[in-house]
Amino acid sequence: MGKLNVVILRYLSRDDFRVLTAVEMGMKNHEIVPVSLLSSIASLKHGGCNKILRELVKHKLVVYERTKTVQGYRLNYGGYDYLALKTLCSREVVFSVGNQMGVGKESDIYIVAGPNGDQYALKLHRLGRTSFRNLKNKRDYHQHRKNMSWLYLSRLSAMKEFAYMKALYDRGFPVPKPVDYNRHAVVMELINGYPLCQVHELQDPSALYSEFMELIVKLANNGLIHGDFNEFNLMLDDQDHITMIDFPQMVSTSHPNAEWYFDRDVKCIRDFFAKRFNYESELFPTFKDIRRSYSLDVEVSASGFTKDLERDAALLHPAGPEEDDEEEEDGEDDEEETDDEAEREEESLDMEEYKHAMLELEGLKVSETHADIQDQEEEKSENTTEETETTSPARGDEETKEFEEELREADDECPELTDLSACNKEFKPFRDLDTLLAVRATCCCAYPEYMMTDRFRLIRCFQLIGVVSSSRLRQLSV
Repeated sequence: MGKLNVVILRYLSRDDFRVLTAVEMGMKNHEIVPVSLLSSIASLKHGGCNKILRELVKHKLVVYERTKTVQGYRLNYGGYDYLALKTLCSREVVFSVGNQMGVGKESDIYIVAGPNGDQYALKLHRLGRTSFRNLKNKRDYHQHRKNMSWLYLSRLSAMKEFAYMKALYDRGFPVPKPVDYNRHAVVMELINGYPLCQVHELQDPSALYSEFMELIVKLANNGLIHGDFNEFNLMLDDQDHITMIDFPQMVSTSHPNAEWYFDRDVKCIRDFFAKRFNYESELFPTFKDIRRSYSLDVEVSASGFTKDLERDAALLHPAGPEEDDEEEEDGEDDEEETDDEAEREEESLDMEEYKHAMLELEGLKVSETHADIQDQEEEKSENTTEETETTSPARGDEETKEFEEELREADDECPELTDLSACNKEFKPFRDLDTLLAVRATCCCAYPEYMMTDRFRLIRCFQLIGVVSSSRLRQLSV
């Protein structure tokens, strides 16, 4: 077992993570992301992106690939680990990384510590290994997609596991306490115990056997089947308390192969107790013994649940007539949206995801999503419109009264202002023939060069002063 090399993580700059995030965003639509696209997404200075990419390739955080048609870069698990760890560190969830605890066919487990010294288990999903390449045919992570990257499938696997773990923990199932997750990394409670495969002696095998069978039935009654309920995914502590782990492969009881998965889980426990502890029992549950009491598969969208099952679950919490009308109106409004608006929304969401990821990497807390901010703005606008509607009549009356009072005061103080336009017509223009002769005389006294007999020189001087036009000066000079 090795250790996750996080030495380089502390020396990476903000621009390095900006380029890593740009590669991640570009891989949503490209297997190999060209440099031109990376430069436009990262928005760095000219030549800065190429230099950072060379350093990232040197540290094996991204991979350079060149084909006959395209050349560019793609993100590997090393760079994906750094992005997830940087975000978890900025959230103050992970402070240090320890040794590796275990290796599975689709994940690696490490010990990590928080800022307060509390130890947690960090699970890094690594789908796509040579020992587990048939995942695309066995699980429905990709749904209708034909081509997808292993990084994206690992991210979906981590998201599903965190959702299952949180739902089961809230319902009182013996699972680790979920702490946080980001991308393909899940942080959970560290269990002080041993896997069942490492236990060779039990004080009471029959009691533990019955607990395992009851746990399988309890899961099925809540609408879920583990799908991999064996000695490798069950842990025991010193008091023989059970803890269940590994949830990405869970399916719904409405899955077409639900009965086969249920019988397989029961058979795994029966075979293990028979081989390891020489204990065999004729009592074991069957799929017909399930009495559904809760729909956890609908809550977490487990694999295999159908729309009909979702409608049946809605019967447990029926909606009123007003809510039904609102839902129908919302459905009609959604159908009226055009394709152009949908494309614009997708582009804006991509940029918002990139900004959100960068804020998380920089350590800024992003608690409110774009939808929450829009809802708050709509509420504020509604409140302001209501206030203006209530106060507008009163304000209008007050403004009219004040305006009338001002007019009355103006009439009392300055009654002669009413005839001002008529008085302006009586004034004569300032520049008449007499005033021009006076200006000419003063200019000649002040500036001797104006007394020159040259006709054009005199006209030029008066033009510079700006008294009259040249045609009028010719008449005056004569």
